[in-house]
Amino acid sequence: MDRYRCHRGDGDMWPITWADDDHLYGGAGDNSGSPMNVWRISNGPSDVFIGTGWGVTVKVMNNLPVDPAIYCRRPDVHPRTGVKPAGILSVGGRLYLAVELHNYGDNPSFNRQHNVCAWIITSDDHGVTWNLDATPMDFFTGRFSSPHFVQFGRDYDGARDDFVYATFPVADDGCSYWENGDALFIGRVGVDRILDRESWEFLVDGAGLPEKETKWAGNPDQPQEIFRYPLMTGENHVTFNRGLGRYLMGNYGFLDPEGNPRPYHSTGQWPYSALRSQLTLFEAPEPWGPWHCFHIDDDWGTYGDYQPVFPTKWMSADGTQLLLASSGSFDDYNLTLQRVDLVLGDPVG
Repeated sequence: MDRYRCHRGDGDMWPITWADDDHLYGGAGDNSGSPMNVWRISNGPSDVFIGTGWGVTVKVMNNLPVDPAIYCRRPDVHPRTGVKPAGILSVGGRLYLAVELHNYGDNPSFNRQHNVCAWIITSDDHGVTWNLDATPMDFFTGRFSSPHFVQFGRDYDGARDDFVYATFPVADDGCSYWENGDALFIGRVGVDRILDRESWEFLVDGAGLPEKETKWAGNPDQPQEIFRYPLMTGENHVTFNRGLGRYLMGNYGFLDPEGNPRPYHSTGQWPYSALRSQLTLFEAPEPWGPWHCFHIDDDWGTYGDYQPVFPTKWMSADGTQLLLASSGSFDDYNLTLQRVDLVLGDPVG
């Protein structure tokens, strides 16, 4: 992984999708005077893979699609910055943006950023305006309060089937957290039924197996975990690498000076509460696994980088040259890009 990092935009989170107009669109949190807004991310003529420049520009499309004064009124949600982007997806020329409400920790024993609920808003003009009533605010609740759409090609080209998939970070206490959770669930819905909650179903059996051996159910009591990393699972993004025919996922978690899991906002005042983060990269033959680790960095971000994602547009044709997008923190608080060159071989473990 290239140690050089390109910095663009402002803020954090950065779920990214490749739209029909050939631009990337990302939801960003805590920037430009807003807890959440939407950016267009464009490639210039330069070729990042042969070292002639990064050629990436960003532009704010909508500075305040979801007003916290309206949506952050619940007593269990932070009143000013309790709304953030979760996942974003372009399908059929429409942007679907999953928005989550959260607080900054309501369990003093392991003070994690708690996801309370999530819903989906839509845009038919590439982020200029949004339908804020596409779904009700409690579209996803409890363990499913943080949906992150699995990405394929431009405007969902090259998708594996007629479903849209999303992963959900969960914890063993039955809640969903932004950082240092325990596992991931996966859900799916027909591509033309994304806004119909009753059409969503979740994997209940067959994690790591071929699709014909999987079982799915709507609102199950016991969804099956597709990935488990106790106290170190983040709000992860999954993307399909067409060149390699594999799914890629970046995971992040935060560590104390002794290397033990420690949530981002667990002690003290930011930025002193934010120490280093760990980056782990995984690959799998299916979006439900089995996931194999191929890269570990125990000191990825000095003040805690997070939200790693591999945008599908920034993959070479053979799938071995990529850009990793992520969020920096404190001294690096923006859209951060690193070049990654994959060497095919045995996984780490």
